[in-house]
Amino acid sequence: MERIICLAMGYVFGLFQTGYFYGKLHSIDLHQYGSGNVGTTNALRVLGWKAGLIVFLGDFLKTVIPCMLVRFVLFQDKPEMTYVLMMYTAFGVILGHNYPFYMGFRGGKGIAATAGLITSLDWRVMLICLVVFVGTVAITRYVSLGSILVVLALAACAVFFGSRGYFGLGEAYLPEFYALAAAVAILAIWRHRANIGRLLSGTENKLGAKKKE
Repeated sequence: MERIICLAMGYVFGLFQTGYFYGKLHSIDLHQYGSGNVGTTNALRVLGWKAGLIVFLGDFLKTVIPCMLVRFVLFQDKPEMTYVLMMYTAFGVILGHNYPFYMGFRGGKGIAATAGLITSLDWRVMLICLVVFVGTVAITRYVSLGSILVVLALAACAVFFGSRGYFGLGEAYLPEFYALAAAVAILAIWRHRANIGRLLSGTENKLGAKKKE
C-alpha cells in the first residue's frame, strides 16, 4: 500500500508542468516552439536563460518536496524501506511530468525531476552525477548526452552505494531499489530516443547553437 501511495502522490506532483504554465504566462505554448517539449532545455532555447532556470527549479522541486515528505513525515517509521519509497515517489513524479493526462500525455523528458531525485538521495550521488552532467555538457555541448549519461550514473550509484549500506535499506529491499533506479534510467533514455538518433547522425543541436532544421 505504501508503494501505491508514493507512486500516486508522485504522479500528482509531476502533473505540475512548470514549463507549460510559465510559457502560458508569456502567451507561448512550448508545444508549438522549438522541440515541442515543455522541459527545461526547450524553455531555455525558446524563452531564454531566466525561463530555463525557473522551469528547472519548478520541475526539480516537485520531486524534492514529495521525497522529503516521504522521508521525514509520512514514512519516517519505516527506515528500512524509506529510500525505496522515495524512489517510487520520484518515479511517479517523472511519470506525471512525462505523461500528464490533461495534456494528452505530452510532457517533458524528466531530467530536472530526476535531478530532484538525485539530490534527495545522497550528497555523494549528487556530486558524482553533477560532475558527469556538467563535464559532458561542457566538453560536448550536448545537453541530451549529458542527460543520458547522468541517468546511467544514477543507476550505477544506486547499486554501488546501496550494496554498501549507504541508504540503510533492508537486504530484501535492495533488488527493488536497483530495479527502480534502472527504470528511471530506461525511461529517460527512451524519452531521448530521438536525440540519440540525432547524436548518431551528427545532427543533434548543441547548447548555445541555433536549432538545426
